[in-house]
Amino acid sequence: MGWWKNTYFWIAVVLVAIGTIGLARGNASIVDPGQAPDPKLTLYYFVAAAIMVINGIMSHKQYLRDKAAKASKSAPKEE
Repeated sequence: MGWWKNTYFWIAVVLVAIGTIGLARGNASIVDPGQAPDPKLTLYYFVAAAIMVINGIMSHKQYLRDKAAKASKSAPKEE
């Protein structure tokens, strides 16, 4: 499985895109309906994107470890 198939990375891409829109057009453009604009909202999106990237890296590394462990269990043992 390629790292790009990991959903965490796709979520991070979306969060960076929303954060970039917030930088370009202002926080009021990315605020949820009915929510008061927060001056730190763009920063929150970038922090959330960083967290998603970290989750994606950890998840992918765990996948590779599990795959390697499974491969070593199924490999024939030499005497």
